Amino acid sequence: MRVDAHQHFWRYDASDASFDWITVEMDAIRRSFTPADLEPELALHGFDGAVLVQVAEAPEENRFLLELARAHSTVLGVVGWVDLCAEDVGEKLDELVLEPKFKGVRRIVQAEPAEIMLDPAFQRGIAALGPRGLGYDILIYWPQLPEAIELVRRFPEQRFVVDHVAKPPIEKAETEPWATNMRELSRQPNVWCKLSGLVTEADVRAWKPDHLKPYLDVVFEAFSPSRLMFGSDWPVCLLAGSYADVYRVVDDYTAGLGEGERSQLFGGTAAEFYRL
Repeated sequence: MRVDAHQHFWRYDASDASFDWITVEMDAIRRSFTPADLEPELALHGFDGAVLVQVAEAPEENRFLLELARAHSTVLGVVGWVDLCAEDVGEKLDELVLEPKFKGVRRIVQAEPAEIMLDPAFQRGIAALGPRGLGYDILIYWPQLPEAIELVRRFPEQRFVVDHVAKPPIEKAETEPWATNMRELSRQPNVWCKLSGLVTEADVRAWKPDHLKPYLDVVFEAFSPSRLMFGSDWPVCLLAGSYADVYRVVDDYTAGLGEGERSQLFGGTAAEFYRL
């Protein structure tokens, strides 16, 4: 199975505050995106489907994503949102796991103080995921890595995956302390990593594959293909390049790997992590 491990759909509404992150400079994505937009790209690049990831922190988002999952076979799994700090988080999760394609939870921690990951209420929510077979997507900026490392250490039985390789400072061409912290994070066997979101952390108008190579070098050494998964981050990636541009970076970088390792990277790892 070939899987794009990270993409989004939304019904764009400029009056909805949940879309405030899409600024006027982001004209390429200031519209709605549906499976009909993505499916030609998946077919062209040989993918069987993709993991659909939340963008809004609201219960209505789960309903929208799960409706799409029921209607489209190319939506292989859904990473949704719940308020992990809520006292009734277990009850909310029990409702969601009745949907067979609900596979994990994400919180937009990149917009919050890093300390939230060590808050007892947040960790109570994390503790509720594993018994229900759910993974957790870690969405952070690179300065938040120390707290993420402590989080995953406290939950050795929980499956975690780092989105967008923790958003390193690619535009500044800096690798430290991001690289040291990513290597430390990788020492925890319960952590995986998505090769996604790199192009939008680079100079979106002038990036080249060579600008991304130092960051790919680090995560391939640290995690190996068995814990790495390709994700397009479509349509956000359109701010910096096409689906084909994003795919080509990872495809070319891994051209020298064996077929088994490439199979893991482009589907096997995601299928295992999300239990697709």
